[in-house]
Amino acid sequence: MAPRSKLAATKAKAAQNAVKEKVFHPQSRKAGQLERASLRKGKLASQSQRRSRKQIEKADRFGFFLHALPPDTPALTLPQFHDLITDLWLTRHDAALRHEETTRRKGRPQSVREVALRELKLRDEDEYKSGLELPDLTHAATVELFRKWENSDPAYLHLLQFVRLSSANPTVAPIVKEGLQQRSKDDIEDRDVMEVDVTEKTASLTALQRAFPDVPLTAFSSTIQNMDGGT
Repeated sequence: MAPRSKLAATKAKAAQNAVKEKVFHPQSRKAGQLERASLRKGKLASQSQRRSRKQIEKADRFGFFLHALPPDTPALTLPQFHDLITDLWLTRHDAALRHEETTRRKGRPQSVREVALRELKLRDEDEYKSGLELPDLTHAATVELFRKWENSDPAYLHLLQFVRLSSANPTVAPIVKEGLQQRSKDDIEDRDVMEVDVTEKTASLTALQRAFPDVPLTAFSSTIQNMDGGT
């Protein structure tokens, strides 16, 4: 009986070692799977960081134009919109650039900050030439909604109408995304259910309620159904 018990113990130990080798050996299939999973997780995290950084940059840009809006202006004309871009947006780093230039000693190369600011200014000018997408500040309903925006809620931006402005063709501003059109209060009160046309399902109910604080939540029943995947 002893030899048989010893043989069983030897087989059990060998099987245990095989399992350990399968899981932890660097050349094993399992190790390769874990490595690929780790790489994929890292790639997804990197993509998420890039998306977050892009969202922050957009929020900062839109926030700039929100605060640049004259407080008592219901909407801008198209020339005024372009003036806002050329006089304020594209020149926002000029003071910092002048400071870098005046403090740089003669014969010294540009500082890292000066180089970065110049590159940013050129990138902004190129984007404006090819087409800069912004909330439509020539549209009164969009301006009214835009003034209620809080920078912390990116979903709210889906309610706004967006246009593309270009220095190469300043006489037109094509609509690139239609947002939620402002409805009159009388029109809302005359209907039990408000048919809200929201092209982006990611627009939050919080954003809708903020846009229409006097409208009961039941008025957005069709929108809620669409967000929940209903037909």
